[in-house]
Amino acid sequence: VQLQASGGGLVQAGGSLRLSCAASGFRFSVSGLQWYRQAPGKQREWVATVTSGGSTNYASSVKGRFTISRDNAKNTVYLQMNSLKPEDTAVYLCHSYYGNYWGQGTQVTVSS
Repeated sequence: VQLQASGGGLVQAGGSLRLSCAASGFRFSVSGLQWYRQAPGKQREWVATVTSGGSTNYASSVKGRFTISRDNAKNTVYLQMNSLKPEDTAVYLCHSYYGNYWGQGTQVTVSS
């Protein structure tokens, strides 16, 4: 089982990034998928969920700015992040409900 996150980087406030999480080794299409984030010294925070049927849900702190999506043909979940703020700085991790699998995370840094 593998969840490989990518797409992080350094961006100025107001900018955009698109994160990807490529999965393998489990039944991706039947699993709900989530993005979490963890900033230094803070607890892990849920960001967004996409169900196996494509329904989405967002934390209030990112709603209207972030969009989660999935491509079952590519076994990949995405997080489009727009209007980024310095408080969005964190390591972003993907998670699969099916099997409770975690990816290794990708660093997002937003400068003011």
